Amino acid sequence: MTEVDQMSFEDAIKELETVVGQLERGDVALDQSIALYERGAALKARCEAKLKEAEEKVARITLGENGHPTGTAPLDG
Repeated sequence: MTEVDQMSFEDAIKELETVVGQLERGDVALDQSIALYERGAALKARCEAKLKEAEEKVARITLGENGHPTGTAPLDG
């Protein structure tokens, strides 16, 4: 099983969907349900971190005095 902190957003979200599906079906033993829940929580945190990372890379458009775009600047943190 891949370490969560090494997963791409796409891989983490795909596995998270699988985990949620297994938990929703309710056909797993209690111990396995707990392990799945813990894995799901870690996957959710990874997805949130990757989204925040992507958000920080987004550039905002800067405007000149005449209101026309002049370039881009990093998103204010």
